[in-house]
Amino acid sequence: MSKLKSSESVRVVVRCRPMNGKEKAASYDKVVDVDVKLGQVSVKNPKGVAHEMPKTFTFDAVYDWNAKQFELYDETFRPLVDSVLQGFNGTIFAYGQTGTGKTYTMEGVRGDPEKRGVIPNSFDHIFTHISRSQNQQYLVRASYLEIYQEEIRDLLSKDQTKRLELKERPDTGVYVKDLSSFVTKSVKEIEHVMNVGNQNRSVGATNMNEHSSRSHAIFVITIECSEVGLDGENHIRVGKLNLVDLAGSERQAKTGAQGERLKEATKINLSLSALGNVISALVDGKSTHIPYRDSKLTRLLQDSLGGNAKTVMVANVGPASYNVEETLTTLRYANRAKNIKNKPRVNEDPKDALLREFQEEIARLKAQLEKRSIG
Repeated sequence: MSKLKSSESVRVVVRCRPMNGKEKAASYDKVVDVDVKLGQVSVKNPKGVAHEMPKTFTFDAVYDWNAKQFELYDETFRPLVDSVLQGFNGTIFAYGQTGTGKTYTMEGVRGDPEKRGVIPNSFDHIFTHISRSQNQQYLVRASYLEIYQEEIRDLLSKDQTKRLELKERPDTGVYVKDLSSFVTKSVKEIEHVMNVGNQNRSVGATNMNEHSSRSHAIFVITIECSEVGLDGENHIRVGKLNLVDLAGSERQAKTGAQGERLKEATKINLSLSALGNVISALVDGKSTHIPYRDSKLTRLLQDSLGGNAKTVMVANVGPASYNVEETLTTLRYANRAKNIKNKPRVNEDPKDALLREFQEEIARLKAQLEKRSIG
């Protein structure tokens, strides 16, 4: 396998949810059309004249309101998770206005196998792959963080008041200092880690959604794989999967935000506009400066946007006329993102591989035992 890879684009898919009960009750028109075969999404102007052409966007893949969760996973996310198992970095992030189905896409309905989202499907995928592997040793660990009002919180820490700092290293790039990680040996264990983190997340009701995510959350799965190479030596590859649930992007007037909620919304929109500025700068071609440092979110996603990672962005939209402006904003955003070029490469033999430490520890203990048995 070649260590260096030429550049590849961020893969962008769009998913449109069905009309919901509120929208039907209010008799809103459906203004979004999805052509799955052509990979196109068209948006009609609800106030436009009859002959006005809809705005059409083309993406790597599009999914309409009939799309099943497993179709989305198998076609769009499975190849990326396979790459992570080979030692690449991968990022999956859901973007869109509140109430368009980002959390449904990422998490789905846990108890229903048909409705499981990307995250539980990826857990299954990873541990099924490991159980079938023969000549490799694997180590899987999980971390979970939240960016709330521009502060980073470790969702797995006992001390939920502690705020963490971002640091940068020349070899591994941006990382979160003191972020805890837990070794997980099964789907059940990694699900438990995620459930603990979810209970600590900042969630609140807005007019747009009763259970709106008021923070950005990133669940990080690090997969180390050790196998003997042609040279007879043990080689370790480390893939990292970032599963990102972004807070909703919406207009404050519609959310009924006041006081603390308004402050939250302002911070959310600030980091999402910073994300937009990074995307614009990356695809502009003329920009020499990419403003990653404008927000914690963009610094953490630095590798995923223009760096060493394979990235899939799923843009979630709603079909109702009431949200046409937000839908167009999301589609324009996604349309720009598909022009970002990343340079993913396999991460081989990194210095901080835990497996390496464990192997050295085992070798040391074995040597001690041998000494004793000889003595």
